[in-house]
Amino acid sequence: MIILGIDPGSRFLGYAVISVQGSTMKPIDYGVLKFDGDIPLSERLESIGLGVRELFEKYKPNHLSLEKIFLGKNADSAFKMGHARGVVIYESLLAKCEVHEYATRVVKKGITGNGGAEKEHVRLVVRNMLQIGPVKSLDASDALAMACFHATQLRVLKLKQTTKRQKEQELA
Repeated sequence: MIILGIDPGSRFLGYAVISVQGSTMKPIDYGVLKFDGDIPLSERLESIGLGVRELFEKYKPNHLSLEKIFLGKNADSAFKMGHARGVVIYESLLAKCEVHEYATRVVKKGITGNGGAEKEHVRLVVRNMLQIGPVKSLDASDALAMACFHATQLRVLKLKQTTKRQKEQELA
């Protein structure tokens, strides 16, 4: 299974593609798509769509793990991120890819054990989980965390389904 993790933004969009086989996660690609902040948002949204579409066409992910919207100190940034998320979700649906959204604090807690973990800590844990070298961009490491967290959520769901089936068989 292929999971695409996205840390959305209107100027910097982190992405990570991982392969999941059982409990093994392997990074395929990760990085940042960069967009010119001096051009109008509408034009950047088109560029975001084209960039994300290329990722879907190249890697053909089964699942998209995307950061949920949050309202920080700057409402304008949150609105721009919301537009970028909308474009990503649209492209995912066109590619027939399942969309899964997670709050940043939930992902941080699942990855590091602390929902308030610093981005540097998340980067270190993800590097250790995937046994990879330095990850230059925090946007890319956040996207890796999104993908890895979703992989763990899928394992938890599978275990719950297996346990439920076993209980049903015992009762039958």
